[in-house]
Amino acid sequence: MDANHEARPLAARYIDFIDYGEAWELQKEFVGEIDREERVETLLLLQHPPTYTLGTDRHPEHLLLDSEELSARGISVYEIDRGGDITYHGPGQLVGYPLIRLDAKGLDLHGFLRELEQVLIDWLAGYGIEGGRKPEFTGVWVGDRKIAAIGIKFNRSRTRRGFVTSHGFALNLKAGIGEEGFSGIVPCGIQQFGVTSFEDLTGQAMEPERAAREILPHFMRRFGFRPG
Repeated sequence: MDANHEARPLAARYIDFIDYGEAWELQKEFVGEIDREERVETLLLLQHPPTYTLGTDRHPEHLLLDSEELSARGISVYEIDRGGDITYHGPGQLVGYPLIRLDAKGLDLHGFLRELEQVLIDWLAGYGIEGGRKPEFTGVWVGDRKIAAIGIKFNRSRTRRGFVTSHGFALNLKAGIGEEGFSGIVPCGIQQFGVTSFEDLTGQAMEPERAAREILPHFMRRFGFRPG
């Protein structure tokens, strides 16, 4: 954060479990209210039931299960308006939706993605995990395995020049999440690399609510917020 700019207030809200469609509608509602300055900028941190989401760069062939298999596994499917291809959300994964304003002055959309990656890289480093990037793929990687997917929508502001962000990151925490959910898709359309999780890497269980509490200060520091 620029030392000459005062930190803005941020509201943070943790939701233990929420249906993907309900959370998507909540994001749309909050984006409009933030744009009209009826709500402070917000970071939603939550878990979803088993869900596949296909972004605007979707390739339906990357969903490997038919409707009968999806029903048997209890997995919902949504075609949504964030960038990227297909990914999985489910129990044991922390999902974060930053609903924040980006001013048009000096705007760097790619820079926003890199900063969001850095929030998670910084948190992982506290546990001795060396997270990093692959230049051609958005997200956070540990070696050749992705631990966090990132997909953002930049909603054009109706009240000023700039954007309000929605959607966000999905951080894998629980061991075996790759087999549980990602085995039914080609994650983000990337066939040559796999996925991993915090527990797979450390042998330690990590509750999503705890991860949310610990990641929040990293997010506020990186993006120049104070508790609101």
